[in-house]
Formats: sequence, C-alpha cells, structure tokens
Amino acid sequence: MTVKIRVMPTLLFRDVGLVKGVGFDSWRRTGSALQAIKVYNMREVDELVFLDIRATPDGRAPDFAQVDELADECFMPMTVGGGVRNPDHIGGLLAVGADKVAINTAALARPKLIEEGALRYGAQCIVVSIDVMRHADGRAEVLSDCGKKPTGRDPVEWAREAEALGAGEILLTSVGRDGTFSGYDVPLTRAVVDAVGIPVIASGGCGSYQHMAEVLRDGKADAVAAASIFHFTEQTPRQAKVYLKEQGFNVRL
Repeated sequence: MTVKIRVMPTLLFRDVGLVKGVGFDSWRRTGSALQAIKVYNMREVDELVFLDIRATPDGRAPDFAQVDELADECFMPMTVGGGVRNPDHIGGLLAVGADKVAINTAALARPKLIEEGALRYGAQCIVVSIDVMRHADGRAEVLSDCGKKPTGRDPVEWAREAEALGAGEILLTSVGRDGTFSGYDVPLTRAVVDAVGIPVIASGGCGSYQHMAEVLRDGKADAVAAASIFHFTEQTPRQAKVYLKEQGFNVRL
C-alpha cells in the first residue's frame, strides 16, 4: 500500500494564543488555538502540529492541561512540542491526547532522550524537530532554542543520528524561509530524505500549493507542514490536497 502524502497545518502557541511571524520571530496574533482546531476539524486535515514556542525559552514543562483540552476537540492526529525535556514529559503529553511528541532542543542537548522515548513509548510517536539556518556561503546549520542558538551541527548528520536513536519522523524547518512565502528549502529536504529511512516533514516557507508540489516531488518529502499560508491567505488544506491530487500525488480526499 502506498503511503499517502500528508498536509499538516502548524499552530504556534505563545502565552495566550496563536502567533505567526517571519524567521521564527513570531509576534503577530492569529487567534485562538481551540477555534483553529475546530476549523481544521471541519476541513478534515490529515494531521495537526501544535508547538508551544515559549515553553523551552521560559524553562517550563509542557502545559498538559491545555493539551488535554485541545485534544478533546481535535479529531485528527496531533503532534505536540514545546518544553519537552524528559521521557515523563513525552508520556504526559501522550496520556492527555497527543498522538506524537516533537522534541528539539532537549534532544540536541541530550540525544539519549530520543532513545529513551522510543524505547518507552514507541518510535512512531517520537518526532525529532530540526530547525536549520542557511548561511551566506550556503552551509546549513542546526539551531536550537527556538532557532536562536547555533549548534555547529550539520542537519543531515543530525537527522541520521536521530533516526539511529529511534526517531520515527523528522520535522525539518528552514528558519530563514519561515513565514516568507518564498518556498521550502528543496535541496535541504532532499539531502535529509536521502540520508534517512523515516518520514521527513518539510516546513518553512510555503506560499503556494506549487511550493508543496515542488518539495514533495523534487525534495521527496513525505509530508508538508505550513502555517502562514493557511493563516493569512484564502488557501486551505483541502484545496492544497485537491491541487496535489491533480498533480499526481497520492493524497486522502
């Protein structure tokens, strides 16, 4: 059976509501998380990504009560991230309704967290989020701490290591393209996809359905995540999938 391409809206939560910006500088309010989930329920999206972007900088744990409330209203698989620092945090999020847990900064600081999470809860629910900045010379570098801290790590090597430790998926985000509507980093996506055998979700820069088709076809991504295109334009996940189906991609309608 051929695996279907997934279109995944991303919800960035900060303080009291959803936000979006450019290059990980997310300041523009976009509404309520609960309301957004209800809208996406009606639009029958494949999966949802919910990231609390202040949890890690503030040094706090995930808000389990909030995720519990959102999961009660969410009728699609939901990946949750932000503030996850140990296996108990992973288990706590899964217990309140998350289907998968995204880990980023804590995994870079202590890669064994990936292995511990995969062994305890199964690789299928461990998503390693990799934020990447391209330098002027074209070199790609992994960033931690919500895109603020250079790590000196190569994204392809880190993706390989994450897979070896037990990651079930990679959420690959281009920090420089985030919120710019300029398209995904296709060469970066292709390099990571070619290096691993687990699904890679492309994120950062989507401004059109054509951009999705490009990163799926040329970047060989398994799924596409997007935020601004769904917050600030009339384009929808449903229309995206109709377009992708017309382009020959295997999507669920």
